[in-house]
Amino acid sequence: MKELQYLNKYFIKYKFSFLLGIFITIVAQIFSLFTPKLISKSFKAIEEYHKNDMNATVVKTELIHNILLIIATTLIAGILTFLMRQTLIVMSRHIEFDLKNEVFRQYENLSQNFYKQNRTGDLMNRISEDVGKVRMYVGPAVMYTINTFIRFTIVIIYMYNVSPRLTLYTLLPLPILAFIIFKLSTEINKRSTIFQQYLSKISSFNQEIFSGIRVVKAYSLESQYQNNIVDLALESKTKSMKLAAVQSLFGPLMIALIGVSNLVVIYFGGLMYINGSIKSIGTIAEFILYVNMLTWPVASIGWVSSLVQEAEASQKRINEFLKIDPEIKNNSNETSIINGEIAFVDVSYTYKDTNIKAIQNISFTVKKGETLAILGKTGAGKSSILSLITRMYDINEGTITIDGKKIDEVNLYDLRNSIGIVPQDAFLFSDTIKNNIKFGKENATDEEVVTAAKQAVVHDNIINFNNQYETILGERGITLSGGQKQRVSIARAIIKDPKILLFDDCLSAVDTETEEQILNNLLQISKNKTTIIVSHRVSSAKNADKIIILENGKIIQEGSHNQLVNQEGYYSELYLKQLSEKELN
Repeated sequence: MKELQYLNKYFIKYKFSFLLGIFITIVAQIFSLFTPKLISKSFKAIEEYHKNDMNATVVKTELIHNILLIIATTLIAGILTFLMRQTLIVMSRHIEFDLKNEVFRQYENLSQNFYKQNRTGDLMNRISEDVGKVRMYVGPAVMYTINTFIRFTIVIIYMYNVSPRLTLYTLLPLPILAFIIFKLSTEINKRSTIFQQYLSKISSFNQEIFSGIRVVKAYSLESQYQNNIVDLALESKTKSMKLAAVQSLFGPLMIALIGVSNLVVIYFGGLMYINGSIKSIGTIAEFILYVNMLTWPVASIGWVSSLVQEAEASQKRINEFLKIDPEIKNNSNETSIINGEIAFVDVSYTYKDTNIKAIQNISFTVKKGETLAILGKTGAGKSSILSLITRMYDINEGTITIDGKKIDEVNLYDLRNSIGIVPQDAFLFSDTIKNNIKFGKENATDEEVVTAAKQAVVHDNIINFNNQYETILGERGITLSGGQKQRVSIARAIIKDPKILLFDDCLSAVDTETEEQILNNLLQISKNKTTIIVSHRVSSAKNADKIIILENGKIIQEGSHNQLVNQEGYYSELYLKQLSEKELN
């Protein structure tokens, strides 16, 4: 139960519903226990009729009176039980809602390194399957535990008041019950943990295959992956069957023990009636009803124990992520006004997961309104610079300043809100094109959406679709071509009207003519904005105020287009090569 202690804060939050549910449960149990008493009284009345020749009308009247009371108290107990379920089960839904939101917020706060090390399918399984298991604990498991405890307490008090000795005989099987529950619960916890791990494996496998289905089909690997999922499913089925085998033992064992208790009541109660320790046969009938009233609570102990063990295993998996301290933190609660000046001073960064030193001792300054272009071979560290500016990672060495203030002292949310970024891998949501563009500015008007699309030179493509801006895109924007996805991403950044614009090789999938149109538009858009363009093309960099060339994480050249073209080195070679390719085309 150690892992489940994390949920205590939610029980405190919903203490009113929790305490109200307990109160209703107590009252419901009291009303449900009128029936055995009334039946015992009815038996005694019948016995008195035979022993003392009582008036039959009086006996009938008492029996009818008892029957009406039984009906009334049973109805009240039923209504109260309904209210108990409404109170405690609804509480569990609120806790499920809060826990899912907490897990989601934690996912949002965790750094890029976390997502490199964990698979999406596993993350989805923890926020859906695992939280669902936990809800069964805070709802049905807690409700039936309270119900069982209260019923046991009240029933045993009633039984003891009637006959302490017979009560002792009736409770003899309980130590055996406690031992069985302990052993089976331990085994269920172990098997449940293994089963949840296999569910995560299947979820992760399916998510990867569905995301990469085009590659699977292109390489005609459907049969191979079908066999792989069958193997995983069979393993999961085996673990599930082993878990079910242990869980299925609970019910029959509980009912068998209740049956033994009934036999004990009949045998010892009969002996006590014969020797006069019990005055009425109605007492035996009352005890049998008490024992049978414990049948469902006792039988539910197994089910509840199984729920608790599964929830313990699931909450442990959830806690593993909730206890991770986010690497990137907002160190300032003050509002930061961003103007856009960016400075790197001897900055170095090494990726933790691969130990690759992405950039080494880099220094440059981009003033407000200036444009910086970064060129270099693949893996030179260009994208890493943009990731550091957006604080997707924190630097190992050196200093990055925004408007003269250290970047980690700037309010993180103000920093990111002031940046419009177009990533190298354009990600679009499975939503309308309009909403994908409005992702940069939620309250944007339709006119602003169209203007941004025109500036990104994608408007003409959009209006040729059947539903134009209302076209629903497939997952990750699969409906569009690579160039169209990039241009929609550019429109998303433009519509935000940020202080800082970051373009990470976002024109690689467009033709040179379209690229030229977009670059000309960006010249107008980027006035009074700090702009950084990462590219492999000289055409994207030539109009920049400053250009830096990276190689193995170091700056090997820097200057303007005119300066670098006239220098021997990477830039002039790239310029001549791309110029000749353009002439050939």
